[in-house]
Amino acid sequence: MIDIKGITKSFGSLSVLKGIDLHISRGEVVSIVGPSGAGKTTLLQIIGTLDAPDSGTVSIDGIDTGQLSKKKLSDFRNRHIGFVFQFHQLLPEFTAIENIMIPAYIAGTSQREARKRAEELLAFMGLTDRANHKPSELSGGEKQRVAVARALVNHPAVILADEPSGSLDTKNKTELHQLFFDLRDRFGQTFVIVTHDETLAALTDRTIKMRDGLLEQDEPAVGEEEPAAKEDEPTAKEEEPTA
Repeated sequence: MIDIKGITKSFGSLSVLKGIDLHISRGEVVSIVGPSGAGKTTLLQIIGTLDAPDSGTVSIDGIDTGQLSKKKLSDFRNRHIGFVFQFHQLLPEFTAIENIMIPAYIAGTSQREARKRAEELLAFMGLTDRANHKPSELSGGEKQRVAVARALVNHPAVILADEPSGSLDTKNKTELHQLFFDLRDRFGQTFVIVTHDETLAALTDRTIKMRDGLLEQDEPAVGEEEPAAKEDEPTAKEEEPTA
């Protein structure tokens, strides 16, 4: 689903990413962890085509995003990538359902289809009765679930989340974390999550550790075993036949 090769990125004299190679499979829920300044958010922005690398390539679903024109890249981002941020970034003058429908409008979806999709997502999130409430009338957890629904409205292949539970209390964090896995199981999206939350990282299929602009470690899920040797593979060197 996501192939990253040789990504570098600098801001002036500061080298933030120093050659990143990474493969993320379809349907994986992957967490990216590491200390502040490790380059996590910069990497996420480059995966999401919000920023361009100085060198290297990013391919999503077989498409080299660096080869797209500005207009095609914008269309690709809106249709194939969903974003969830630490702070929901809902538009205050619109209701919950209207906020969810906005990316669908931008993609050219009819009002009828956009509303139908938004209603389905609100129902899945357990927020049907909050559809016509504005953000100021929603709790923190409800706002973040609306933001997740907005990220899903165009059926994106990839969801990128930057500290999505950082502003939530423990109860709402737990519910949001479970929601990501429920969504993956229901809709098959690939999730890439930058987080400092050790509980969330421990739940993901794979944890990628970053430090000083490099991948320090790439760990499988807890309990995932190394593949066993094939039965037809010899376990010891066979003896030479005697004369």
